[in-house]
Amino acid sequence: MTWQLSNAKRVVRSEAAFKLREAVTSQRNARIIVIDLSEVRAIESSGLGMLGFLQRWAYDHDIRLKLFNPTKSVQDRLEHVGSVPEFDIATLDEMMALLARADSRYAPAA
Repeated sequence: MTWQLSNAKRVVRSEAAFKLREAVTSQRNARIIVIDLSEVRAIESSGLGMLGFLQRWAYDHDIRLKLFNPTKSVQDRLEHVGSVPEFDIATLDEMMALLARADSRYAPAA
């Protein structure tokens, strides 16, 4: 499952953080969840806290949680609070491999 924060330019104490929580925690049968941060321009303490909560939730459910394409400002914020080692940031190559694997799983049998 890939979830994009396309409508949320900021992840602060707002609906965006709670929508993200609902979207991620509804995926109890997923093996990998990727959160696309490419549209997020700022992330505040509550947004970081939500990502931390989701990381722990995913770990508790044997799900790999990955962040993808954080903007420079979000990356800086993650580094500033020392969260980068906690979060798995997917590379473009990883994302392409994940998407190819997902496509092949759902391709009709020939």
